[in-house]
Amino acid sequence: MSAIPFYKYQAAGNDFVIFDNRNGQFSFSAQEIARICHRQFGIGADGIMLLETDASTDFKMVYFNADGAPSSMCGNGGRALVAFAHHLGLFENSCSFMAVDGLHQAKVLGPNYIALEMQDYKDLLLADTHCFLDTGSPHHIEFVAQSEAVDVVQEGRKIRYAAPYGEKGANVNFVEVLGPKQLQIATYERGVENETLACGTGVTAAAIAHFLQHGPKAKGHHRIEVRAKGGELAVEFDYQEEIKNIWLLGPAQAVFQGQYFGLQK
Repeated sequence: MSAIPFYKYQAAGNDFVIFDNRNGQFSFSAQEIARICHRQFGIGADGIMLLETDASTDFKMVYFNADGAPSSMCGNGGRALVAFAHHLGLFENSCSFMAVDGLHQAKVLGPNYIALEMQDYKDLLLADTHCFLDTGSPHHIEFVAQSEAVDVVQEGRKIRYAAPYGEKGANVNFVEVLGPKQLQIATYERGVENETLACGTGVTAAAIAHFLQHGPKAKGHHRIEVRAKGGELAVEFDYQEEIKNIWLLGPAQAVFQGQYFGLQK
């Protein structure tokens, strides 16, 4: 493979390698994707994204996990790709794009600050010891006294493969309640198979789970701030009889760009 240009973006510590694939020239095997994401033998990232054309929206998001497998929705990846599309001049202040879970709207709220509309959550389970819901990706939520005291990799890996999740797995989030509308989170991500510094769909799931289990059920607009190890994010939504109009807000910025020279034999 000849040298091809890439861009590196990070969103609250989630880092991504992005390729502009609007002309459809790039495709990668699972082995090559894993190599690109490897932090010693490749560029290093939590995942890679291809920005592609879409007939009905501003662009299409194609995302792969660090293990090379196609991914479910990545909230921070979506915000990073919006920042990249804005850099390319594909839109001015707001856009729409297609992802694996459907249509998303997004806005540039300020320098390196992106708001992303999320899909309605599904598969909600509120149990005594944990919560589960799908916010574009499946998330197991455990509320803990001190999130920084948790061995995220060891405990997360146990839950990720345990019943009822099995081989397909779930992302695992350990959530500490700092206040009525403030959380702290640590996340183990499937596909990366490690702790990541933030997870957008996990932050969204934690905010919703907290509101449903602990929050005041006042009708109207709500904002919950979530402190991840990689930065501060926020989830905003409207509540009447149910939660709707969910948005994920937070930083997303370019780190560097370069040339990728392909898989070394």
